[in-house]
Amino acid sequence: MQQAAASFITYLTQQRKLSPSTLESYSRDIGHFLDYLTDRGISAYPELTRTGVMLYFARLREQGKAPATIARSSVALKAFLQFLLQDNIIEQDLASAITPPKLEKKLPDILSLEETQLLLEAPDDTTPLGLRDKAILELLYATAIRVSELIALNIRDVDIGVRFLRCSGDTGKERILPFGMETAKWLDKYLNEIRGEPALHPEQKPLFPNRSGERISRQGIWKLLKKYAERAGLTKDITPHTLRHSCAVHLLESGADVRSVQEMLGHGDLATIQLYLAQSKPNLKAVYDQFHPRAKARHSDPAQ
Repeated sequence: MQQAAASFITYLTQQRKLSPSTLESYSRDIGHFLDYLTDRGISAYPELTRTGVMLYFARLREQGKAPATIARSSVALKAFLQFLLQDNIIEQDLASAITPPKLEKKLPDILSLEETQLLLEAPDDTTPLGLRDKAILELLYATAIRVSELIALNIRDVDIGVRFLRCSGDTGKERILPFGMETAKWLDKYLNEIRGEPALHPEQKPLFPNRSGERISRQGIWKLLKKYAERAGLTKDITPHTLRHSCAVHLLESGADVRSVQEMLGHGDLATIQLYLAQSKPNLKAVYDQFHPRAKARHSDPAQ
């Protein structure tokens, strides 16, 4: 059974071109499922039934797994079982036995403008490492780029002159993202002072390396965010997605249209954008009170 699972991961890698983090997640979920089959004495996929699949998810619920964990497993196993059916390894459509749990959509955490400013000013830009980190934070907030996309950036992907960068998401779809003058200033300073050494193939050089010169890791980004959040005196649990969410909400609050924000974030539908809109709604009353001609009570005598 392991061979079929390995073939599936190869298919996801070569045909679907999923990101390494997504592949790792699929491998882990499928591995847990195979362990479950072994525990039940199932040694071949044709022995598996729809009831067996449903019992696996019942076990996950009994183990107290979070709905998000079960939903993620549902996606992985649905795809795996469909792969087995297409390759004639199983004869039944077992994937249809999987019903993912409904997840309550939570409003994403965001920073206020003041908190964002404190975080962006936390790095010591007089040091090489601090200057690199300053450029990272500025770019995360300016473009709402995903951390996986930021890590994958090479020097050639950034054009400071026109203030655009090119990135690719998990699906391989390319996006062109703009950034402002302030971010351009710090990127230019970083590239000239830290990354300005000659290179035979600069297009292959990672934009943000670690101390060893290798491409910075996801964990490295998380660690630097935690460090600067603490230095800035912020008590919120700040992650790369926090800056992504904050950028989206701040854009909407400033009057950006929903479709433009959706395109910038690389979302295929409006579901997540609606969450951002919910976050920006507290600002709606203030805008209404300030600008609507009928918002303020008239001071003249109502009888007149």
